[in-house]
Amino acid sequence: MTKPHFYITTAISYVNGPPHLGHAYEAIGADVMARFKRLDGFDVYFLTGTDEHGQKVQKTAITKGKTPQEFSDEIASLFIQMCKDLDVTQDQFIRTTAEFHKAACQAIWKQMEEAGDIYLNKYAGWYSERDEAFYGEDELETRPDGKKVNKTTGTEVHWVEEESYFFKLSEYTQKLLDYYEAHPEFIEPAFRRNEVVSFVKQGLKDLSISRTSFDWGVKVPNAKDHIMYVWVDALTNYISAIGYPDDKDGNFKKYWPADVHLIGKDIVRFHTVYWPAFLMSAKLPIPKRVFGHGFLMTRGEKMSKSLGNVISPASLIERFGVEQARYALMREVTFGQDGDISYELLGNRINAELANNMGNLAQRTLSQIAKNCAGAVPQPGILEDVDHQLLDKAGQAMLIAVRAEFEKLQFSKALEEVVQVANAANLYIDAQAPWTLKKTNIERMNTVLYVLAEVIRNLGVILQPFTPKAANKILDQVAVAADARDFSFIGATHALQPGTALPAPQGVFPRYEHPAEEKTA
Repeated sequence: MTKPHFYITTAISYVNGPPHLGHAYEAIGADVMARFKRLDGFDVYFLTGTDEHGQKVQKTAITKGKTPQEFSDEIASLFIQMCKDLDVTQDQFIRTTAEFHKAACQAIWKQMEEAGDIYLNKYAGWYSERDEAFYGEDELETRPDGKKVNKTTGTEVHWVEEESYFFKLSEYTQKLLDYYEAHPEFIEPAFRRNEVVSFVKQGLKDLSISRTSFDWGVKVPNAKDHIMYVWVDALTNYISAIGYPDDKDGNFKKYWPADVHLIGKDIVRFHTVYWPAFLMSAKLPIPKRVFGHGFLMTRGEKMSKSLGNVISPASLIERFGVEQARYALMREVTFGQDGDISYELLGNRINAELANNMGNLAQRTLSQIAKNCAGAVPQPGILEDVDHQLLDKAGQAMLIAVRAEFEKLQFSKALEEVVQVANAANLYIDAQAPWTLKKTNIERMNTVLYVLAEVIRNLGVILQPFTPKAANKILDQVAVAADARDFSFIGATHALQPGTALPAPQGVFPRYEHPAEEKTA
């Protein structure tokens, strides 16, 4: 049976500096989604990578006494290592300095040119080097120090005048509006769609898509002095990575259009205005969905070195461990919204839900089985209504609820469904008290412990996208075969077999001990 295809991408990270927590947040979110889809029976392709061209990279390299390629190699290696450290399972890490990617950029340029959508003119306007974007007067403000900055991003702009190729973006204003109306799911969350629609309704201006003032980029075909505007280059990675234009391996036909581009809210415009317009011009399909996630804040403020509130991916792993860090980031903040995090908040979340709830449930259940059931899955007696209710809640009902939240990329709400099952199981074990039943009703004790072991099995399966190693340790402890851990095994049809020998139980989610400075914060 052929599996349905699912193609997910992060944005490619700009190599002007090492990875920060926002990069980690996006990579983990995409990885959680990719893992979920694999476990749910999909043929998944997951892409991430680095965006390595542009004036900013060239200037930064020069200040460090390196060539742009040397500097890009150095920073790209840090992003590759971040993915390894966070247990991110991308199928490809693309770098835009790869020759196959440059060829793809030139191919889509030629297609847009053949469509009559590219022309040569002179550009004069305000340009942000940091954002790699041009802005209109209505998007700018002048600070007291006289510097002109973008109202939204706060980045400084400079007046630029140079010969440039232009893309006829203005001719796509109505086409894009029609597309948004016909495909409301294209831009999510919904409030970001409203922002984009409002922007486009003001009317689009033709877009400068080449530069001559620097040379670190993809060469424009048949125009030796021009390199491509970085967003033509960067956005094309999503199709170059899967074989466009030649498609020798058939991956482009298989996976395009992408199911979701998972990106930061600050680059939604590029992905939902420029990118679909380029694709329409080149007569290529448009991605099914662009999801703009929010920013991570600390005590309501953006993270910055000057404020001393920066949380790095490495510090998060060092403090909590990879599994706990992945869980806490996906749980603490509603995906799509800005959210406040701190070591204290994340530590509290880890303790409340992993250590005290799920970890404690597994530890005390499996310890009871080891002690009172000869270390094997107990033989249940006749199930009572309370047993059926918990098993039903922890079976297909849990999977259906979690799947519904994943379809909306609501990872925190998906985990809330899992937490509710663990809560119910902890209430059940307290109410049934198998340690007391041992003295009064062995058959009932065996039934209660069997029900709990089965709940733990289902929890282990559903937790795999978030805490892959810890979840598999849980499944090891209830003797679930390695080939019986995808979502098709959730529920009563594949329940644990009584009499199966279990290994000695071990703690999976250790409690986080808050340092003194967190306790007094």
